[in-house]
Amino acid sequence: MSYDLWYWTGIPGRGEFVRLALEAANIPYLEKTRRAHDKDQALVDDMALPRDDPPFAPPYLVADGVTIAQTANILLFLGDQHGLAPRDAAGRLWVHQLQLTIADLVSEAHDVHHPVGVGLYYEDQRPEALRRAAEFRQERMPKFLGYFERVLKRRGRWLAGGKHWTYADLSLFHVVEGLRFAFPRRMTALTPQLRHVLALHEDVQALPELAAYLGSQRRLPFSDGIFRHYPELDGD
Repeated sequence: MSYDLWYWTGIPGRGEFVRLALEAANIPYLEKTRRAHDKDQALVDDMALPRDDPPFAPPYLVADGVTIAQTANILLFLGDQHGLAPRDAAGRLWVHQLQLTIADLVSEAHDVHHPVGVGLYYEDQRPEALRRAAEFRQERMPKFLGYFERVLKRRGRWLAGGKHWTYADLSLFHVVEGLRFAFPRRMTALTPQLRHVLALHEDVQALPELAAYLGSQRRLPFSDGIFRHYPELDGD
Protein backbone atom coordinates (compact mmCIF):
# COMPACT_ATOMS: atom_id res chain seq x y z
CA MET A 1 0.00 0.00 0.00
CA SER A 2 1.22 3.50 -0.87
CA TYR A 3 0.21 6.40 1.35
CA ASP A 4 -0.44 10.08 0.70
CA LEU A 5 1.08 12.33 3.36
CA TRP A 6 -0.24 15.86 3.69
CA TYR A 7 1.62 18.57 5.58
CA TRP A 8 2.72 22.18 5.21
CA THR A 9 5.76 22.78 3.03
CA GLY A 10 9.04 24.31 4.12
CA ILE A 11 9.14 23.12 7.75
CA PRO A 12 9.74 19.72 9.37
CA GLY A 13 6.92 20.31 11.86
CA ARG A 14 4.84 17.47 13.19
CA GLY A 15 4.95 15.88 9.75
CA GLU A 16 8.58 14.93 10.36
CA PHE A 17 7.64 12.38 12.99
CA VAL A 18 5.56 10.59 10.34
CA ARG A 19 8.22 10.95 7.65
CA LEU A 20 10.86 9.35 9.84
CA ALA A 21 8.67 6.29 10.39
CA LEU A 22 7.81 5.99 6.70
CA GLU A 23 11.43 6.39 5.64
CA ALA A 24 12.94 4.08 8.26
CA ALA A 25 10.47 1.32 7.38
CA ASN A 26 10.89 1.87 3.62
CA ILE A 27 7.15 2.40 3.22
CA PRO A 28 6.11 3.93 -0.13
CA TYR A 29 4.44 7.32 0.23
CA LEU A 30 3.84 10.54 -1.65
CA GLU A 31 4.42 13.93 -0.06
CA LYS A 32 1.44 15.53 -1.74
CA THR A 33 2.12 19.22 -1.15
CA ARG A 34 5.64 18.97 -2.55
CA ARG A 35 4.22 17.70 -5.82
CA ALA A 36 1.61 20.44 -6.19
CA HIS A 37 2.11 23.65 -8.17
CA ASP A 38 0.57 25.85 -5.46
CA LYS A 39 1.83 23.82 -2.54
CA ASP A 40 0.15 25.05 0.63
CA GLN A 41 -3.00 25.98 -1.26
CA ALA A 42 -3.20 22.38 -2.41
CA LEU A 43 -3.27 21.34 1.24
CA VAL A 44 -5.97 23.88 2.06
CA ASP A 45 -8.03 22.65 -0.89
CA ASP A 46 -7.62 19.01 0.09
CA MET A 47 -8.68 19.69 3.68
CA ALA A 48 -11.80 21.40 2.35
CA LEU A 49 -12.93 18.31 0.45
CA PRO A 50 -16.15 16.75 1.75
CA ARG A 51 -15.18 13.74 3.88
CA ASP A 52 -16.86 11.59 6.47
CA ASP A 53 -13.54 11.61 8.36
CA PRO A 54 -12.15 15.16 7.91
CA PRO A 55 -8.84 16.03 9.58
CA PHE A 56 -8.72 18.92 12.03
CA ALA A 57 -5.21 19.86 10.91
CA PRO A 58 -2.19 18.34 9.18
CA PRO A 59 -0.34 16.09 9.25
CA TYR A 60 -2.72 13.50 7.96
CA LEU A 61 -2.28 10.31 6.00
CA VAL A 62 -4.66 9.01 3.34
CA ALA A 63 -4.56 5.23 3.24
CA ASP A 64 -6.87 3.36 0.85
CA GLY A 65 -9.49 6.09 1.08
CA VAL A 66 -9.27 6.43 4.87
CA THR A 67 -8.01 9.73 6.31
CA ILE A 68 -5.91 9.32 9.46
CA ALA A 69 -4.97 12.48 11.37
CA GLN A 70 -3.06 13.39 14.56
CA THR A 71 0.61 12.44 14.64
CA ALA A 72 0.36 9.85 17.41
CA ASN A 73 -2.69 8.28 15.75
CA ILE A 74 -0.91 8.03 12.39
CA LEU A 75 2.08 6.39 14.05
CA LEU A 76 -0.16 3.98 15.94
CA PHE A 77 -1.63 2.94 12.58
CA LEU A 78 1.77 2.59 10.90
CA GLY A 79 3.09 0.69 13.89
CA ASP A 80 0.28 -1.85 13.61
CA GLN A 81 0.46 -2.17 9.85
CA HIS A 82 4.23 -2.32 9.42
CA GLY A 83 5.67 -3.76 12.62
CA LEU A 84 6.99 -0.48 14.01
CA ALA A 85 5.76 -1.34 17.51
CA PRO A 86 5.42 -4.51 19.58
CA ARG A 87 2.69 -6.92 18.51
CA ASP A 88 1.26 -7.57 21.95
CA ALA A 89 -1.38 -5.22 23.35
CA ALA A 90 0.70 -4.09 26.31
CA GLY A 91 3.65 -3.24 24.08
CA ARG A 92 1.50 -1.39 21.55
CA LEU A 93 -0.12 0.70 24.28
CA TRP A 94 3.26 1.42 25.88
CA VAL A 95 4.76 2.78 22.66
CA HIS A 96 1.60 4.79 22.00
CA GLN A 97 1.82 6.17 25.54
CA LEU A 98 5.42 7.23 24.90
CA GLN A 99 4.38 8.96 21.68
CA LEU A 100 1.62 10.86 23.47
CA THR A 101 4.16 12.01 26.06
CA ILE A 102 6.42 13.18 23.24
CA ALA A 103 3.43 15.05 21.79
CA ASP A 104 3.01 16.86 25.12
CA LEU A 105 6.67 17.88 25.08
CA VAL A 106 6.41 19.09 21.48
CA SER A 107 3.38 21.24 22.33
CA GLU A 108 5.19 22.81 25.28
CA ALA A 109 8.26 23.50 23.14
CA HIS A 110 6.06 25.28 20.60
CA ASP A 111 4.29 27.30 23.28
CA VAL A 112 7.57 28.75 24.51
CA HIS A 113 7.63 31.13 21.54
CA HIS A 114 3.84 31.40 21.27
CA PRO A 115 2.69 31.50 24.91
CA VAL A 116 -0.23 33.90 24.39
CA GLY A 117 -1.69 33.08 20.99
CA VAL A 118 -0.85 30.92 17.98
CA GLY A 119 -2.14 33.63 15.66
CA LEU A 120 0.14 36.31 17.08
CA TYR A 121 3.70 36.98 15.95
CA TYR A 122 6.52 36.12 18.35
CA GLU A 123 7.37 39.81 18.60
CA ASP A 124 3.84 40.48 19.91
CA GLN A 125 4.37 38.17 22.89
CA ARG A 126 8.10 38.37 23.52
CA PRO A 127 7.91 39.35 27.24
CA GLU A 128 5.62 36.40 27.94
CA ALA A 129 7.87 34.12 25.87
CA LEU A 130 10.89 35.09 27.97
CA ARG A 131 9.04 34.06 31.14
CA ARG A 132 7.73 30.86 29.56
CA ALA A 133 11.18 29.93 28.24
CA ALA A 134 12.79 30.18 31.66
CA GLU A 135 10.32 27.70 33.14
CA PHE A 136 10.56 25.39 30.12
CA ARG A 137 14.35 25.28 30.31
CA GLN A 138 14.64 24.88 34.06
CA GLU A 139 11.63 22.71 34.85
CA ARG A 140 9.97 21.11 31.85
CA MET A 141 12.95 20.04 29.75
CA PRO A 142 14.62 18.16 32.63
CA LYS A 143 11.30 16.62 33.63
CA PHE A 144 10.43 15.28 30.17
CA LEU A 145 13.93 14.26 29.12
CA GLY A 146 14.64 12.83 32.57
CA TYR A 147 11.58 10.63 32.20
CA PHE A 148 12.86 9.15 28.94
CA GLU A 149 16.30 8.76 30.53
CA ARG A 150 14.76 6.67 33.32
CA VAL A 151 12.83 4.53 30.83
CA LEU A 152 15.95 3.78 28.82
CA LYS A 153 18.03 3.11 31.90
CA ARG A 154 15.50 0.46 32.88
CA ARG A 155 14.68 -1.01 29.47
CA GLY A 156 17.97 -0.79 27.61
CA ARG A 157 18.91 0.55 24.21
CA TRP A 158 15.36 1.16 22.92
CA LEU A 159 12.29 2.61 24.62
CA ALA A 160 10.22 -0.56 24.25
CA GLY A 161 13.12 -2.81 25.26
CA GLY A 162 14.21 -5.61 23.00
CA LYS A 163 16.57 -5.46 20.04
CA HIS A 164 14.64 -3.26 17.60
CA TRP A 165 13.61 0.37 17.45
CA THR A 166 10.01 1.54 17.35
CA TYR A 167 8.42 4.69 16.02
CA ALA A 168 8.74 6.22 19.50
CA ASP A 169 12.54 5.94 19.28
CA LEU A 170 12.50 7.78 15.96
CA SER A 171 10.32 10.49 17.49
CA LEU A 172 12.57 10.94 20.52
CA PHE A 173 15.51 11.30 18.11
CA HIS A 174 13.71 14.14 16.34
CA VAL A 175 12.82 15.83 19.63
CA VAL A 176 16.49 15.84 20.64
CA GLU A 177 17.37 17.31 17.26
CA GLY A 178 14.74 20.02 17.68
CA LEU A 179 15.71 20.92 21.24
CA ARG A 180 19.37 21.10 20.27
CA PHE A 181 18.42 23.56 17.54
CA ALA A 182 16.11 25.69 19.69
CA PHE A 183 17.99 25.52 23.01
CA PRO A 184 21.63 24.61 22.30
CA ARG A 185 23.01 26.09 25.52
CA ARG A 186 20.44 24.37 27.70
CA MET A 187 20.87 21.02 25.96
CA THR A 188 24.62 21.26 26.44
CA ALA A 189 24.10 21.90 30.14
CA LEU A 190 21.76 18.90 30.40
CA THR A 191 24.08 16.53 28.52
CA PRO A 192 25.60 14.87 31.64
CA GLN A 193 22.09 13.91 32.79
CA LEU A 194 21.01 12.38 29.48
CA ARG A 195 23.51 9.62 28.73
CA HIS A 196 20.90 7.08 27.61
CA VAL A 197 18.74 9.57 25.68
CA LEU A 198 21.74 10.86 23.75
CA ALA A 199 22.95 7.31 23.09
CA LEU A 200 19.55 6.53 21.58
CA HIS A 201 19.85 9.68 19.45
CA GLU A 202 23.19 8.48 18.12
CA ASP A 203 21.84 4.98 17.48
CA VAL A 204 18.89 6.30 15.45
CA GLN A 205 21.14 8.64 13.52
CA ALA A 206 23.33 5.67 12.59
CA LEU A 207 20.48 3.44 11.38
CA PRO A 208 21.21 2.18 7.85
CA GLU A 209 17.47 2.44 7.15
CA LEU A 210 17.62 6.21 7.61
CA ALA A 211 20.98 7.00 6.04
CA ALA A 212 19.65 7.97 2.62
CA TYR A 213 16.88 10.17 4.01
CA LEU A 214 18.99 11.94 6.64
CA GLY A 215 21.58 12.77 4.00
CA SER A 216 19.09 14.01 1.42
CA GLN A 217 17.56 17.38 0.61
CA ARG A 218 14.14 15.87 1.30
CA ARG A 219 14.90 16.27 4.99
CA LEU A 220 13.88 19.82 5.79
CA PRO A 221 15.98 22.02 8.08
CA PHE A 222 14.52 23.65 11.18
CA SER A 223 13.30 27.20 10.67
CA ASP A 224 9.98 28.74 11.68
CA GLY A 225 8.17 25.60 12.77
CA ILE A 226 7.70 24.03 16.18
CA PHE A 227 11.36 24.26 17.18
CA ARG A 228 12.69 27.80 16.74
CA HIS A 229 15.94 29.31 17.88
CA TYR A 230 15.70 32.70 19.54
CA PRO A 231 18.99 33.33 21.41
CA GLU A 232 17.21 35.34 24.10
CA LEU A 233 15.05 32.31 24.98
CA ASP A 234 18.02 29.99 25.49
CA GLY A 235 20.26 29.73 28.53
CA ASP A 236 22.14 27.39 30.82
